[in-house]
Amino acid sequence: MENIGELAKILAEIQDKELIEGFLVSILTKNELKEISGRWELVKMLDKGISQRKIAKELGMSLCKITRGSRELKKENSAFKRVIEKHL
Repeated sequence: MENIGELAKILAEIQDKELIEGFLVSILTKNELKEISGRWELVKMLDKGISQRKIAKELGMSLCKITRGSRELKKENSAFKRVIEKHL
């Protein structure tokens, strides 16, 4: 986990969407990409007020995973919430 900060710094400095996307596709497996993409989608759906059960049905995810995303959104100074507010 110590390298996450280094990766975050590098990605924050890159201003080329295609390069970042290519990097992610190169470093992550198809399953990891699918998992990250799905988690981002569930956070956006939660932020829109869509029910956890509807999200579970639409995305084929466990309620446990969705509840975790919901808790993260509700945290004080939530990174999920800050990213959504800044970029959507």
